[in-house]
Amino acid sequence: QVQLVESGGGLVQPGGSLRLSCVASGSIRRINTMGWYRQAPGKQRELVATITSGGSTNDAASVKGRFTISRDNAKNTVYLQMNSLKPEDTAVYYCNADILEYGKFTLANYWGQGTQVTVSS
Repeated sequence: QVQLVESGGGLVQPGGSLRLSCVASGSIRRINTMGWYRQAPGKQRELVATITSGGSTNDAASVKGRFTISRDNAKNTVYLQMNSLKPEDTAVYYCNADILEYGKFTLANYWGQGTQVTVSS
């Protein structure tokens, strides 16, 4: 059973920083793309950033220059460094990954449970 567990959310003032982490565990043979998505109240879930196993990244326009996605393949972990946070960044942030499990032949997509980020003074 594969699990994604996020951590690092919380309450921060505008202009502040937070670092989110997401660890994948279970019978993992390989992880392809990992990413972060967010969902604000009353809005659809949206892409924040993704990173391939080779380190290529894709960022949403709204976070370019403020957020940085990175990963540690040896630890099956993806990070999101969030700087210059704004109230409109308030949302539940979800980790996502395409994972190939041992004994299987196709990738499966997994989601974490989400971590709340609130930006407010």
